[in-house]
Amino acid sequence: MTGPELHVANGRLQGLGVPISVRPRHVYRSGDLALLIVDWVIDGVGREGEAVHVEGTATDVARRGPDGLWRYVIDNPFGTQSLGEEPCPPGVSGS
Repeated sequence: MTGPELHVANGRLQGLGVPISVRPRHVYRSGDLALLIVDWVIDGVGREGEAVHVEGTATDVARRGPDGLWRYVIDNPFGTQSLGEEPCPPGVSGS
């Protein structure tokens, strides 16, 4: 997923209005590239008062720029999900 599809997917998660907790599981670095495996959870009460619980394990790739800052090149929030498995919609437990 890239470009507009990625922005829509991330927008849905951000639109829940609930903070995200992240816990890096692994970081593999080679020069100015890094592969990140990150467990994340969005858990709380949404904008409409509904209970929200969504979780996943992301596989992301970041590149260090000339300014020394790291930026995502690939952002895959449901990266360890099996092929054909749909992510849980907001408000439905993913565990």
